Amino acid sequence: MQDLPHHYQVAASAAPDGDVSLSADKLQILPSAPPLEFGGPGDRWSPETLLVAAVADCFILTFRAVARASKLSWVSLTCEVEGTLERSEGKTKFTQFRVNATLGVPQDTSEERAQRILEKAEAGCLVTNSLSAETHLNAVVLVKS
Repeated sequence: MQDLPHHYQVAASAAPDGDVSLSADKLQILPSAPPLEFGGPGDRWSPETLLVAAVADCFILTFRAVARASKLSWVSLTCEVEGTLERSEGKTKFTQFRVNATLGVPQDTSEERAQRILEKAEAGCLVTNSLSAETHLNAVVLVKS
């Protein structure tokens, strides 16, 4: 890892109607639109889905780093995140993220140790640490035969 601070730059551009184009150096342009709940088409990434995706992505990448540092062998990890958007304190905001993770590990793996590493990944996720919403981890460890 490079020394901190890190800086990330993204640009957004749009016309009066249609998609918003999101771009960053060396990345493909990503079209974005409001979600169905806000009158959008519902078939594009939106700020809301991108934020929830960032939580899922960060959880997996953080777990990968923590598992590597802990020398934990694992086979697979799936992560589904549900973000709750509601009115709170006079503002529309995400108030909660439910992280549902299923980790597959080899037979000789301690389920308790794997669970602790999942919890360490949740605690270390820089995206959820940067947000004011509560995050709840529901993790399942499956020993693979």
